[in-house]
Amino acid sequence: MSEPGYFADHSMARRVMSKRAVGLTYGQRALVVGAVHPLLYVGTAENTQHRMTPYTRLALTGKLFEAVFLGTKEEADRALAFTTKKHAKVVGALPEDAGAHHPAGTGYSALDPHLMFMTMAFTFDSAEVMYDLLVRPMTDGEREGLYQDYVRWAQLFGMPADAAPASYPDFRRHFDDYLASDELFLTDEARLVGSYLAGEKVAYRQRMPVHQLTSAFFLLVRGSLPPRIREMYGMRWGTADQLAYRTLAHGVRTAHISPPLVPPVLRGTLAGPSGPVYTLVSRREHELVRTGRPSMPGVDPRTWAARNSARPAWKD
Repeated sequence: MSEPGYFADHSMARRVMSKRAVGLTYGQRALVVGAVHPLLYVGTAENTQHRMTPYTRLALTGKLFEAVFLGTKEEADRALAFTTKKHAKVVGALPEDAGAHHPAGTGYSALDPHLMFMTMAFTFDSAEVMYDLLVRPMTDGEREGLYQDYVRWAQLFGMPADAAPASYPDFRRHFDDYLASDELFLTDEARLVGSYLAGEKVAYRQRMPVHQLTSAFFLLVRGSLPPRIREMYGMRWGTADQLAYRTLAHGVRTAHISPPLVPPVLRGTLAGPSGPVYTLVSRREHELVRTGRPSMPGVDPRTWAARNSARPAWKD
């Protein structure tokens, strides 16, 4: 018998995160929405070893999160130790103004309790949205259970318990107020990266049927975004997009609600770890890099300091 993890089999965290429709969409959505928080975006972008391989970083993060949610305690502890070591180095200050609330020089740290909470908030919100959309709407009790599991999850990564609202209704009011506030701001780089992550920009067209699968995946991510977020990115979204999105989401949800209608060969794909798919995404990205093609054309792989040190100084 395998060693149990931090979350029991019947916990909402395991029930939600084991659904592949959630596991393969929530992380990308969380990054697209979370990019509107300049301290989180810049802090991550300026302190990552994966500026040239952003999908590999996404895949690594997905695997680490999955290890904590779905793995044994031994697997989870390895993921937590790895993340703690990486986070200890993430500290700095905004090199440029990023909206009225985030002037140049504003400090950030991966160990800041509020930033830990905001990371949890974007992640939890996306898991909740994608489960409601692609599996089934949760009851009030299930929603509270999932929220409390996410608070515990964030605590495992070092967030103090009092950094998060005490209940789901308190969280929802707080987070929705934030999304409606004037604190949101997209840097130019965040807008470009988020556009790729949401499929608004596509660097390289893939062969059929992979192109159809990735297009459907991106449609679900874009459609699930709050309208204000789509507007901030300047994403095109019309009646035809909304109809296609609702039809696709209904089809995925039906597969979960009516398993007998799903072909046996596909039934086993509805649940389980998403790690193998993350590996495929990372492998494709490394193949692009080896052939000299950037994963996200237009995104400068250098840090802000490196980019600006390369600029010639003006002479009088």
